[in-house]
Amino acid sequence: MPVPRPATTPYNPRRWAALVVTMAATVMDLIDGTVLQVALPTLRRELGASSTQLEWAMAGYTLAFASGMITASRLGDRHGRLKVFQAGLIAFTLTSLLTGAAVNPEMLVAARILQGASAALMVPQVLAMLRVEFPPVEQQRAATVYGLTFSIGGVGAPLLGGLLLDADLFGLGWRPIFFVNLPVGIAALIGTAVLCRDSRSEHATTTDIRGLVLATAAVLALLYPLVEGRTLDWPWWTFADMAACPALLWLFGRYEGAVVARGHGALIDPALLRRRAVLGGLSVAVLFFAGAAYPVIVTVHLQSTVGFSPLHTALTLVPAAVGVGLFSPFATRLRQLGRPLAVLGCLVLALGLGLTALAVVRYGTGLHSWQLIPGLLISGVGMSMTSGVLIATVLAKTPGHHVGAAAGLVNTAIQIGAASGVALLGTVYFGLLDGGHPPIRSAATGLLAAAGLYLLAAPAALILPAGRLVFTATRPPAAPQRKDAEVTRA
Repeated sequence: MPVPRPATTPYNPRRWAALVVTMAATVMDLIDGTVLQVALPTLRRELGASSTQLEWAMAGYTLAFASGMITASRLGDRHGRLKVFQAGLIAFTLTSLLTGAAVNPEMLVAARILQGASAALMVPQVLAMLRVEFPPVEQQRAATVYGLTFSIGGVGAPLLGGLLLDADLFGLGWRPIFFVNLPVGIAALIGTAVLCRDSRSEHATTTDIRGLVLATAAVLALLYPLVEGRTLDWPWWTFADMAACPALLWLFGRYEGAVVARGHGALIDPALLRRRAVLGGLSVAVLFFAGAAYPVIVTVHLQSTVGFSPLHTALTLVPAAVGVGLFSPFATRLRQLGRPLAVLGCLVLALGLGLTALAVVRYGTGLHSWQLIPGLLISGVGMSMTSGVLIATVLAKTPGHHVGAAAGLVNTAIQIGAASGVALLGTVYFGLLDGGHPPIRSAATGLLAAAGLYLLAAPAALILPAGRLVFTATRPPAAPQRKDAEVTRA
């Protein structure tokens, strides 16, 4: 007897319009996470910001974003994803206004940290809202469309920043790169109110505030001395702080284990960290995305040493985004290779950055954009190879009941890696510059340090489980499916 085919769901334009609206809000976060890179020389000149303050303006955003994502996801499950998303969207729009209105470096850094915390409220709700809005038959297509936001953000951030800085709208200089969020945020808020439906989880757990404080303290114990140590000439307490990081992580693990033993909801289940897929994913994510801070070096060097305009600098970085796009058509099929592809991507990226450093040294102040194309293009291909397979490997090699927590944990590690990379590479590059070393040598050394992070990420990727990735249902057919609470808006 033939098995009846599932009934198709009628096309619903409201669902897709709601997806576009939430994509617009996510793109704002992706752009604001990196747009500052193109404006660094301008901020240094107009606000009198030190290199340390510039590092905090970038790393502070990412750190606040990373620290709040898991907790924000729990808040959405408990209190309504649309409500938390809209609260984050309002806060993000207001903090964008505050960032653009900054009158000194201290105000800029504080506003950027608040902006990152606002993004943490907003972004984690999107995929959960997508799952509620779309029936299972359309979820894969919707997730693919949503994935375009990362390409849009990656290409759009430097280009938008370069265009707005070059245009100098109303004589406002760098400020419009943040003011542009105001009309987008207001439109997205109206759109979500009209188009999106609220939902919450029937199985939401309590928010682990103590675990969040311990985890944040561990990360700050590492990042704060990395950023501030160079400026303060590395006093003894900077090394003591960094040494405290492993101890705080150990304490965090013990505390989370005790929370699980009491039957409460932990921020991170320690059992996850005993799985190779998660442990390997965390290791690669931190090292790999720390290296991804290399555009900071390129943008400052091209504008301050070679004399490029912000727009010229943004256009020079486009080959890296093109490299990501060149590999994307093959990503779906090749990602099934799993671990070998992750290792190869790290090595390819290290090669690309090595070629970029070579061009910086060889051509000096006479450097042209086309001379950077080979290195940046290869770097983009390597970025696409490993980043495309990393989360896929974690999802395919983690048992179904742990998949959501594992993906959230690796995404948080990606943000922590990005913040660490700004601190580490900034310390190398700006430390050499401020120490009187030639700008060309400083830039090349910073790029080689980034390449070194990818060379470390390659053996870390060997921790990932071997074998081809097989993507199957995360639950057996007979198991009862987790059901979200009834939506409050039709």
